[in-house]
Amino acid sequence: MGRRNDLRRMIEAPGLLMAPGAYDAMTAKMIEAAGFKAVYMTGYGTSAGRFGLPDLGLLTLTEMADNAARIADAVGIPLIADADTGYGNPLNVVRTVQTFEKAGAAAIHIEDQVWPKRCGHMKGKRVIEASDMVDKIKAAVEARRDPDFMIIARTDAIATHGLEAALERAARYAEAGADVLFVEAPLDRDQMADIPKRLPQRPHLVNMAPLTPNLTASELEAMGFRLAIYPGICLAAAVSACQAELARLLETGRQRNIEDWIGSFADLNRFLGADEFSALEEKYRSDRTD
Repeated sequence: MGRRNDLRRMIEAPGLLMAPGAYDAMTAKMIEAAGFKAVYMTGYGTSAGRFGLPDLGLLTLTEMADNAARIADAVGIPLIADADTGYGNPLNVVRTVQTFEKAGAAAIHIEDQVWPKRCGHMKGKRVIEASDMVDKIKAAVEARRDPDFMIIARTDAIATHGLEAALERAARYAEAGADVLFVEAPLDRDQMADIPKRLPQRPHLVNMAPLTPNLTASELEAMGFRLAIYPGICLAAAVSACQAELARLLETGRQRNIEDWIGSFADLNRFLGADEFSALEEKYRSDRTD
């Protein structure tokens, strides 16, 4: 039993699993500390927060997997990671799956966009042939070494071909062996409700990003979704807070006291595990007299 098995059990159980988006280890620790049972590594947030770049397919497999490894190492809850398109053809997907497995992820999602891809809520998306994506899903399923490592199949075809074509693609991806279906960027409540209702053969993920109607967890659960990701929550909050504090500093010439932000400097150090490291330092001191 481990985090991958935990994730599978939570997704297959009744109810909605909420996974806020982290773009680094610190935000992942905050998500865990807040009480959430899973964390999502956002591709948009990784690109923006780690590299200062837009989500236009500019990052590589190794850069994304490195961030996933840092997040997985920082928390004890399951990690769901954005693996973009799998970074190439089915051979590349094999390496992608095994790399994210080694990084400690519990699940990845792979999308049917062309490469270079772009954020699922940006304009200008294009998708590959459904048959090519079916091959990728089959390769991903066969490549995993841990059967509890979940393969999430994402289609971006609503934007390019409409809802019906997206549902047809998702059904084919389920037949290819995907564990969870992810129909990206539904535009209204009716589209959202149709997705799990018309494709009941697999659990469904919903991405609470800009184009998706901003519904409550109870509303999403009632529609039949099992997993909701909130990729922008930490990034947007950080950007907003940083802009406000930087404007304040420029205007006043003085930063606020740290206690106004986080309680105390000692609280922050405790949150980061400084007390545990100090205890280890004391334990292994060569000049101890006991």
